[in-house]
Amino acid sequence: MIRRTIGAALLVVCTAGAQAGVAVVGHPGAAPMTKAQVEEIFLGKSQAATPVDLPEDSPVRAEFYTKATGRDASQVKATWSRIAFSGKGQPPKVLGDAAAIKKAVAADPKAVGYIDKSAVDGSVKVLLTLD
Repeated sequence: MIRRTIGAALLVVCTAGAQAGVAVVGHPGAAPMTKAQVEEIFLGKSQAATPVDLPEDSPVRAEFYTKATGRDASQVKATWSRIAFSGKGQPPKVLGDAAAIKKAVAADPKAVGYIDKSAVDGSVKVLLTLD
């Protein structure tokens, strides 16, 4: 009984930590963004910025798309497939990890990405927080 209680408590703590929040980040000189602007950029409805993605298997990516767009990974993939097939755009470039996202957005004033809030540092500006 005690083992189950401890196991359940650890699961709750680990799950809570995994859902710490996502920071939408950009160049240090970039302006803050609204959730609607982020959604439009990451679903191909706006070319106001150049989006960069984490890998498909990233839990932060799944959390980002759920919180920013209300869509899951398969819905987002289907959206980008339609856009690419119609010739109206290409999906965001996929970068390997938070460090690569920070490096890309710090170097390009038009780039916007997302990382776990805990990975934010002075090299990028938080444009929106999704909790």
